Amino acid sequence: MGRLFLTKLDGAFYTCKLCHTHLANIEELMSKAFHCRNGPAYLFNSVVNVTVGETEERMMTTGMHIVADIFCICCCQNVGWKYESAFDEAQKYKEGKFILERGRIVGGSKEVSLISSDADEG
Repeated sequence: MGRLFLTKLDGAFYTCKLCHTHLANIEELMSKAFHCRNGPAYLFNSVVNVTVGETEERMMTTGMHIVADIFCICCCQNVGWKYESAFDEAQKYKEGKFILERGRIVGGSKEVSLISSDADEG
C-alpha cells in the first residue's frame, strides 16, 4: 500500500466523524436542505480526501439519479455520494456535486461555531 497524500483545508471546514480527515471547506457548502436515510445531509460543490465508488441508478425523493457513493480516503467510511447525472431537467444542477451526510461529518477549525451548531438543522 502506498503513501496517502491528504489535502489540508484552511479556515472553516468539515471532517470525517471517525478519523477527522478534512473533507470539505465551508465555502463549498451549497445547501443544508438535503436529507438521506439517516437524517440531514449537505450539498457541496466540491470535496477532498474521498474515493468515489461505482456508479448506480438510485431512486431519490427528487427522482431517479445516477450516483456514486463516496468514502473517506483514510478510514473508508461511507460519508455520502456524488451526483453523476440526473434524469429530470430540474435536477441537473446537482450533477458533479457531492452530498455529505451530517451524521458522518463534524465541524472542525477555529470557527467551529459557524459549522457545528445544530440549531439550524430543524
